Amino acid sequence: MTHHPAPAGATPPTGTRSRTHTWEPPTSYATAAGRTGIQLARMSLDGRLPQAPICGTLGFRLVAVEDGAATFEGEPGEHLFNPMGTVHGGFMATVLDSALGTAVLTALPAGRAYTTVQLGVNLVRPVLATTATLRCAGRAVHVGRTTATAEARLVGAADGRLYAHATATCAVFPLPAPA
Repeated sequence: MTHHPAPAGATPPTGTRSRTHTWEPPTSYATAAGRTGIQLARMSLDGRLPQAPICGTLGFRLVAVEDGAATFEGEPGEHLFNPMGTVHGGFMATVLDSALGTAVLTALPAGRAYTTVQLGVNLVRPVLATTATLRCAGRAVHVGRTTATAEARLVGAADGRLYAHATATCAVFPLPAPA
């Protein structure tokens, strides 16, 4: 999706807009028992497991994984605006949380799961409808038996400009049995 700024002094476009997206029903990682976190993340990356529906809802996607690391990319746009006319911080927080959690996932052994219990986000630059593709790289800092920590940076994919950075603490626990 390409975004073009309006010329100076131009009247903003009016009218109703719509956005449609589709998704596959989420697959619980519990159904993939016996696989490590990196195996599950790679299955999501190559399409053997569907990406989380939130990715389609907000317009971002998993683009790379390795042991202890995950990268997402997303397209900002006016559909993500807050009342101030900038992209809502919740979009950035969600992309950051996704990279942080997936980085932790890639370091987990088979039979273990995680959930974010603390998320600290620092928004350092506004994201506008005209902001180009953003890239968010997360890296696990510590992954233990019951807790994990990670850090991530959200930058312009083309220019590397920092828009936000975050840290997370995750609880690590046994993978729940399939229902």
